[in-house]
Formats: sequence, structure tokens, C-alpha cells
Amino acid sequence: MSAMSDVSSRMISKPTNTEGERYINALQTASDGGHNRVVQTPLEKGANVNAQGGVYSNALQAASQGGYEKVVHMLLEKGADINAQGGDYGNALQAASQGGHEKVVQTLLEKGADINAQGGDYGNALQAASQGGHEKVVQTLLEKGADVNVEGGVYGNALQAASQRGHEKVVQTLLEKGADVNAEDAHYGNALQAASNRGHEKVVQTLLEKGADVNVEGGVYGNALQAASQRGHEKVVQTLLEKGADVNAQGGFYGNALQAASDRGYKKVVQTLLEKGADVNAQGGHYGNALQAASEGGYEKVVQMLRRHKEVIRG
Repeated sequence: MSAMSDVSSRMISKPTNTEGERYINALQTASDGGHNRVVQTPLEKGANVNAQGGVYSNALQAASQGGYEKVVHMLLEKGADINAQGGDYGNALQAASQGGHEKVVQTLLEKGADINAQGGDYGNALQAASQGGHEKVVQTLLEKGADVNVEGGVYGNALQAASQRGHEKVVQTLLEKGADVNAEDAHYGNALQAASNRGHEKVVQTLLEKGADVNVEGGVYGNALQAASQRGHEKVVQTLLEKGADVNAQGGFYGNALQAASDRGYKKVVQTLLEKGADVNAQGGHYGNALQAASEGGYEKVVQMLRRHKEVIRG
């Protein structure tokens, strides 16, 4: 078992809430369920349409995330604050965008939703839509003035969100609209590293064709080659090496790509890296070197492979 838990665990994961924690009142509960008539009752009795709390923060956000157009209209007519902040989604527009609800997104924008409002897990509406792979919503947001390079959220930016999820068409759209292919973030470092770690071959190819720096440093894995090696994505590793990735680049949790592949016992990736000149004696990273990483993981065949390579070097 690797000493480092899967980086994807740091991606958005909704908490399991009790009913009381998830919804703060009957209005929010009904809104999340899209129950028009049930929503009408608390409103007629004077319920606070902008009451805050819970996962969705308010009733409008709950209805928007579920794509319930009629409820959204009803809440807005009753004075719901369209730009109210709070909750996991940050605001109603981000909630609707993440759910891919085109008509609700259109309605919110027509009613004055701030298209570049910051907050929530996704940072902004464009990143939320990009993460979900909702092409039409992404197009709409960009046409309405969404900032394609705005930073924030779990993924850092929209391009990284789409790349991490392997949404090829969204990646293409964002790049065509001026997304910075080498924009950096503390988590994956950049879009290429995100796509490489998830093994999205076509996205990796697209990013490289659009000028992604194959050796740019940063993020948890240090570089794209280490990110791909850590997950055992053979074809991506091959592609990156063919495009000039430095097989001995240092940095990140594992120190180098060989240690990353050795820690997970990926024999074919280890073999490829060694054939391309990976330094079996390189020091650094969590385990100190590749041989120690493979040994601690109990991968005997990789240990033998690395030892044979060391002997060849000595000889």
C-alpha cells in the first residue's frame, strides 16, 4: 500500500449528511426535490426565501442544482437572492452549472447572476461546468463573459478541471477561448499533469499540441511524467517521453518518475523508464530511491528488475 493516499481523494467528495444537516428548513427540502406545490406552501406562510444553512446554503441553490426550472422561477419571484453565497456550490449559478442544467443557467444569467462570482468547491460556474463535462453550459458561460482563466476552487481552473476528468471537447473549447495551457495550481500543478495522472491519452495529446510544457514543475507529483507513472499509465508515459519529458526530473512526493512507478509495482512502466535512461540510483522523494520504494511495497519482480539494472550499470 502506498504511503501516499490517492490524490483523487482530495477532489470533491460530498459529505454524508443527516437530513437535518443537509436541509435547514422545509423550503430547502422541497426545493431540492423540485416539488412545486410543496414549495408554495412555506412561501405562502411567510418562510424566509433566503434562509442560509445546509449543503446547498439556500433554497435557490438547492433547486438550481437539481435543475428544477419552475421552482427556480418561483423562488426568484418571491425575492430569492440570486447571488447569495454559501454552501458546497458557492452560489446558485455554480450549482446549476455543475449539474449541467442549461435552462436554469440561462434563467439565472438573465436574472442577473454574477457569472464570475467566486466561492464553493468549484471556485466558479465555468469550472463547475467544465468538471462535469457539460459542453453547452460551458459554451453559454463563455459567450456570456465567463473568465476562462480565473483561478480558484479544488481544480485550480476550468482547464485543469476538464483535463482531470478527461472531457476532450470541453478542453478543446476552453483552449480555443484562450485558456492558459500552462496555468499552474498547487494541487496537480497544471492541466497536463492532471490529465496524465488520470491516463486521459487524447487530452494529453491535445494539451501537448497546444503548447503544454512537458517538463514544467509543480503540484503533488512534481511533473506530468511522475503523475502518469504513479498511476501506471503506460501509453501516457510513452507519449510524454516521446515529447521530451525528462526521465530523471526531480520533485514531487516521489522525487522522480521511477520511484513513483516502483512504489506501485508497475513493471512495464519501470522497464520503459529504465530503457529511457532513468537513474536507478537517484536519491530523493518519500522513499529515498526506487529500490526502497519497491521493497517497501513488496513488489519482488520490480525489486529484481531494479537490482539487475544496478548490476548492469556497475558491470
